[in-house]
Amino acid sequence: MLDIKFIRNNPEVVRKAIQNKNIDLDLDKLLALDSRRRELIESSETVKAEQNKKSKGPQFNVEELKSLKEKFKVMEHELTCVEEEFSQLMLQVPNIPSDDTPIGRSETENIVVKKVGEPKKIDFQPKSHWELGQTLNLIDKERASKVAGSRFAYIKGGLVKLQFALLQFGVDNLTDQKVIRKIIKTNKLSVPDSPFDLVLPPALIKTDAYVATARLNGAEMTYKLENDDLWLNASAEHSIAPMYLNETLDESDLPIRYLGYTTAFRREAGTYGKDTEGILRMHQFDKLELESFSTKEQSFEEHLFFIAVQEYLMEQLKIPYHVLLKCTADIGFANARGVDIEAWMPGQNKYRETHSADYMTDFQARRLNTRVRRFNGELELAHTNDATAFALGRILIAIMENYQTSKGTIEVPKVLRKYMGGVKEIK
Repeated sequence: MLDIKFIRNNPEVVRKAIQNKNIDLDLDKLLALDSRRRELIESSETVKAEQNKKSKGPQFNVEELKSLKEKFKVMEHELTCVEEEFSQLMLQVPNIPSDDTPIGRSETENIVVKKVGEPKKIDFQPKSHWELGQTLNLIDKERASKVAGSRFAYIKGGLVKLQFALLQFGVDNLTDQKVIRKIIKTNKLSVPDSPFDLVLPPALIKTDAYVATARLNGAEMTYKLENDDLWLNASAEHSIAPMYLNETLDESDLPIRYLGYTTAFRREAGTYGKDTEGILRMHQFDKLELESFSTKEQSFEEHLFFIAVQEYLMEQLKIPYHVLLKCTADIGFANARGVDIEAWMPGQNKYRETHSADYMTDFQARRLNTRVRRFNGELELAHTNDATAFALGRILIAIMENYQTSKGTIEVPKVLRKYMGGVKEIK
């Protein structure tokens, strides 16, 4: 959420953000409601003060007091209605894109800013991951559809072991201060070298907490439990972000970094007919996610650090990738800046998204009322960042397609072999 004072003082900046993010919002209506809200607050306070003054006088007029009471009641009712509508519109105002975010109307206008690794030359016709999954009996969507419907799968055998290997590899590296220092030094960053703390977050989130994260998308993405005020988690960071709802953090503890793992659930309501083969776009998937709480001075470098972490993981796996700076229409409602990493998928002959990194500034923290007590005693809003460590299904796809052999088997990346008991090949 933006500060209403910022909106009042910078209406054209906000209007431009609304337009560039393709948000349907009447900013003039919001500003008119804000003006009326302030008028009503001032007027009702004046009437209340007058009422109190006259009620304590030596010769108060009963009828006059009754009239003032009725006048205050009418104002109070209107103020309640205005504030309710105002609050709903405030929740629809998007974050302001960073200055370097390209203006664009769709994801096709994202900009490739970096390319790492060249696609390996394959002297045979590469298979897609779903072809490999069927041939090697690693993915069974047909039987899963009998049990749960479309966009679910049984992941089997060596692919399950590979997922657990990826998970342990990510945990071991990102909780190791030596690795964190190496990433910081390599990328010439000035962030603290504290490693990530592990957390297993809840898979369910209450409505108020989810709304406060600015991540709840009930129509397109999120499943709701029919008889409870609970939503299924659509990503690990969605339930990590509200950990400090209505809390104040000490500056000495920041940044607080979490590495969270959860099974996530998404409706994918707007994607039917898209990516129906394989496990790229599923209703259920597992994610290892990064989340941090920091001061405003730390937050942008923290964003760059998260991207550096993602690149480190990809480079360790030796998977070719490129980095995208996302345009205004694609960064998301709550983001000030968004970066995607896309891995080369030889079986599909294209790059596909495997990671995202979201720079939130204080937008999320204002909704969450998560504050920082600075060393000088002053209170201000925290800043938040989140990013993908591994969307495990998508990284499995990248490994399957990049490490496939002419024999139809899948090599295990060297950094993962120790987590698979020395197994070098899935066959």
